[in-house]
Amino acid sequence: VQLVESGGGLVQAGGSLRLSCAASGLTFDTYVIGWFRQAPGKEREGVACISNYDDRTYYADSVKGRFAVSTNNAKNMVYLQMNSLRPEDTAVYYCAGKLSGDWGTWEFDYWGQGTQVTVSS
Repeated sequence: VQLVESGGGLVQAGGSLRLSCAASGLTFDTYVIGWFRQAPGKEREGVACISNYDDRTYYADSVKGRFAVSTNNAKNMVYLQMNSLRPEDTAVYYCAGKLSGDWGTWEFDYWGQGTQVTVSS
């Protein structure tokens, strides 16, 4: 299983970015894909996830209403649309994958290399 993130960058507060996660080596529609972030000196935080099996989604309270996760099963892609960005959203963002039978936890088996998101004030 390989997961590759892209789309990070520098944006001003209030702006938007869309992250992409390209997945390969898996049966895409049997997986849950999660987005995590880790800021310097802080623990890794799960922010959103989506089930490619039944399109269930879940968001952390810190991003609810601002971030949206979506999937394109035909392209094995998962996206994280991030709106109304804040300086506290600055972090390395990772996508991760696991089989869909394990919905409800932030425990994931496969990880991408991460992409940096920096929000300036």
